[in-house]
Amino acid sequence: MILLWTDGLIFTLLLSILGIGFYLRGKEHLKRPLQTIANNSVGMVSLVVLVFFVLIGLLDSVHFKQQGSGNEIISLLDVWATPLREHGEKTYSAPFATHLYSKEMMTVADGSTQWDYPRLQFGGQHLTNDDDKLADIVQKTAVGIFQGVVSFMALMLVYWLFIKNKRQDEDSVPFTFQPVPCTLFILITLSYTLIHLSGYYHVLGTDKVGEDVFYQAIKSIRTGLIIGTLTTLIMLPMAIIFGILAGFFRGWVDDVIQYIYTTLNSIPSVLLIAASILMVQVYMANHEADFTSVVVRSDTRLLFLCMILGVTSWTGLCRLLRAETLKLREMEYVQAAYALGVKQHTILLRHILPNVMHIVLISVVLDFSSLVLAEAVLSYINIGVDPTTYSWGNMINGARLEMARDPIVWWSLSAAFVFMFALVLAANLFADTVQDAFDPRRGNQSAN
Repeated sequence: MILLWTDGLIFTLLLSILGIGFYLRGKEHLKRPLQTIANNSVGMVSLVVLVFFVLIGLLDSVHFKQQGSGNEIISLLDVWATPLREHGEKTYSAPFATHLYSKEMMTVADGSTQWDYPRLQFGGQHLTNDDDKLADIVQKTAVGIFQGVVSFMALMLVYWLFIKNKRQDEDSVPFTFQPVPCTLFILITLSYTLIHLSGYYHVLGTDKVGEDVFYQAIKSIRTGLIIGTLTTLIMLPMAIIFGILAGFFRGWVDDVIQYIYTTLNSIPSVLLIAASILMVQVYMANHEADFTSVVVRSDTRLLFLCMILGVTSWTGLCRLLRAETLKLREMEYVQAAYALGVKQHTILLRHILPNVMHIVLISVVLDFSSLVLAEAVLSYINIGVDPTTYSWGNMINGARLEMARDPIVWWSLSAAFVFMFALVLAANLFADTVQDAFDPRRGNQSAN
């Protein structure tokens, strides 16, 4: 098993979230906001979609060396997608196509040549007659839907046996919250259908070098999640520490911290990111022995991109925390703690930090979608992730020239748009739910 830098950080973050959740379990002050989120249909549906994306990203974060192929580093997701990864075509092909997208000069069986569309090596190779393609697609779609329904029923059976039976004394009816099981049903059924169809067709077509676009879009999920989560992990400590210290101590401490983030905000972030990525490229070029694998090189560049995005994005949250701390330090319970001789670090940990965490949580969820979109923009102008890394930004960057072709090649851009739209929309909707739940002013209004 190979542990990349980003893999280690992802699983560290996951364990930290689980540990925090276990520590906060049963806390009275969290019951109202968590119950508000659980009762919000849009929020729970968005959470289910986000968890689905996270599971795919985690499968793509378990890497190991594949024996017999030059010790190539692959992930568990690559093992599942072996047909998509290995059965490439010559060049462009449309979704569910059986022939290439462009005509070529072909040599037929009698030795003559003709100008026609060559047959794909993988897509639809099981068909003996192209007229049967539509009926075959419908049949395989039905098989995939059936597999999805069976899996969903098995999941619901497990829920009934191991979870619902423990609540037999409750009067609640199972699955009273219908949007969650409906969303699970759609996701599971759609996944099984696409997986089954991808064994016979390129469901989203192929790109210029004949690589499956569906495979590229799925592999790009991990990159988007890493940009959104690891950047937040790097940004949070600086924003929390500097923001609280500036608002609590004021004076020269506040002046120094304000000078730091004001100066950092004065530097164009695009230029700072471009300079940092260039330095990383120069370092890797001068130390080629340490970066013999393409996967390691792209992972290192992705890690440094997360670091530089974290360094340039902490200032906004820092300002919010500074303003909130300035207000909290004048509250009666903080002044009473001062009067009783409580030490300053105790006041910071017990009175200030817990009362600004709702701002931290809201900002983290809101910033996630903006960071995912930032990766797409940076990769589009060639200062984002490595060109060999699968990302929606690289897909969009490669599709800009395809849009000028005649006939137009639209599926690469459309696939990147659909997957990015689903992730960002789910993150934004869940962020709105979290904001409504953890905003103390809304809590006071509902209590009144």
